[in-house]
Amino acid sequence: MNVEDVPLIGQVLESGADDRVLDGLLLSGPMVIALIVFAGRNLLTEGIAVTYLLVFVGYVAYLSWQRT
Repeated sequence: MNVEDVPLIGQVLESGADDRVLDGLLLSGPMVIALIVFAGRNLLTEGIAVTYLLVFVGYVAYLSWQRT
């Protein structure tokens, strides 16, 4: 079974650009939120959320600078 065969994930991969890193970041966002909901708000989950946001914003900035 491929990742593209999973109903929701396959649709996201088909509709987006051909960028696996960006697709992975977009799909992992809800998992970060679910982790915070289930584990509670503490130093570890806040660190994970901040790291996720920094990586996401950094990658989008990298893509914008690369294309100019």
